[in-house]
Amino acid sequence: MSTTENALSIYALGGMNEIGKNMYVFEYADEIIVIDCGNKFPDESLLGIDLIIPDVSYLVENKEKVKALIVTHGHEDHIGGIPFFLKELNVPVYATRFTLGLIELKLKEHKLLRESELIEINPNSRLHFEHIRVSFFKVTHSIPDCLGIVFHTPEGTIVHTGDFKFDLTPENNEKSDIHKMAEIGRQGVLLLLSESTNAERPGLTPSEQAVGEHLLTAFMKAKRKVIVSTFASNVSRVQQIVNAAEKTNRKLVLLGRSMVNVVQVAINRGYLKVPVGMMIDQQDINELPPEEVTILCTGSQGEQLAALSRLSTGNFRGVEVLPDDMVIFAAGPIPGNERKVTTIVDHFFALGAHVIYGSGSTSGMHVSGHGYQEDLKLMLTLMKPTYFIPIHGEHRMLHHHRLLAESVGVEPGNTFILKNGDVVKIKQDIARQTRTIPVGDTYVDGGGVGNIGDFVLRDRKKLSEDGMVIIVLTMSKGKGKLMSEPETISRGFLDSDFKEIRKDVNQLTAKTVKELLEADRNSRNVIKKQLKKSIRDYIYTKTKKEPMVVPIIVEM
Repeated sequence: MSTTENALSIYALGGMNEIGKNMYVFEYADEIIVIDCGNKFPDESLLGIDLIIPDVSYLVENKEKVKALIVTHGHEDHIGGIPFFLKELNVPVYATRFTLGLIELKLKEHKLLRESELIEINPNSRLHFEHIRVSFFKVTHSIPDCLGIVFHTPEGTIVHTGDFKFDLTPENNEKSDIHKMAEIGRQGVLLLLSESTNAERPGLTPSEQAVGEHLLTAFMKAKRKVIVSTFASNVSRVQQIVNAAEKTNRKLVLLGRSMVNVVQVAINRGYLKVPVGMMIDQQDINELPPEEVTILCTGSQGEQLAALSRLSTGNFRGVEVLPDDMVIFAAGPIPGNERKVTTIVDHFFALGAHVIYGSGSTSGMHVSGHGYQEDLKLMLTLMKPTYFIPIHGEHRMLHHHRLLAESVGVEPGNTFILKNGDVVKIKQDIARQTRTIPVGDTYVDGGGVGNIGDFVLRDRKKLSEDGMVIIVLTMSKGKGKLMSEPETISRGFLDSDFKEIRKDVNQLTAKTVKELLEADRNSRNVIKKQLKKSIRDYIYTKTKKEPMVVPIIVEM
């Protein structure tokens, strides 16, 4: 039974009504436990942005309460924001052995490893904080060492599933601990938070072993080199590619930094078995007959700078794709990436390669790591929660998951469809949505974090659409008069017709400056402001375009 002063608050700073940058927060009294800290990649509208991570301002304001970061598994949308998080809140990080290996790579890159406290956990670990106890259970996903989390709080038991599916024949033999889940449910679960990625897809998620059979068949049919692209973190898929290469007497070459790094972590920590002598260096590819070579690379989502994209355009030094080489996309395109993937597929066809691509159901080369509807219903049935919060999905997925929950016994009205920042408060066995805390996205742009605002993105968008016109004025420092004719420079704006417009812009600039000087309005700011307005209006009248106008005053 809870105390009268305190209540448990649950909310997300990312991942609640979206896919990506997961971060969930459990707050009780003077204690905050954070689950996951991921990133997501920007769409085409966020020009120049490298990553999007959760805004942790609220946690920083309450940093004395933040006790730990617990990580469910090692995918980028769950660990990609950790280096940026630890720069603000250097708290202990709890994760499984393989997940810690991936986190260490990131912290080394950010020069944070020495000052970070990383603590290994496993499905049998138990953590004890002042008010909250935490235990774990194993789940199956598309990466090793995944956990669901159980919070034993003064208000009741809360379960966070992490990402999961039920695969009875997983390639890595990491089966979900169904018996432990059933016991947790038997003891009583007040609230379940469960992922919703595939809540729209009927049936059970296919087993990973089906992919291995299709891969081996393709390898046996291949006449020359085999080039396979998949997610580097999908170690089970990588193992199946290794197995197919071994059975067809092929050597293996890794291309792409993330592929090399993750495979090395997986080998070093015992999650991936590669026969001695199978792996060769890139420079050795052309020393072997093509029918003895397998290339495993990054870029299955069409990333422009990844190895697969560069291979498709002939821009990967020392490696050439020739007619009758086989290219296998062993990962389905994430929604939004279809066009980029199709472009790469077209490039490979133009090179004469044999390409196996498409969704897993059509190519047989991919199965999801996320549970379909029957998987989700099984989790709900095992846990038997009183209240339910669907997470990790877009709005339609959350609503579908709510219907699934009601179909297996969750009372209508006991499911919360939330947005990031919405707080569910639990007190004396009653859960209510009470308030909303400020949330948002933090943009990572090169070395800058959080210093890119909406106005910068608007400027970038404007430049990309209409270009820029720069007017350079040389003025006397003392008298404030034009010393020469203005110079007008165009970038990303009109080409053939700009010569005539440049002449008119120069005349308008000289006229505007003269009128301002005669009116004794000779400050640099006034001149720049008036020039922007006059020239922007003139250009729009002539061209119906609105380039960015940038006056530059040089005093001599």
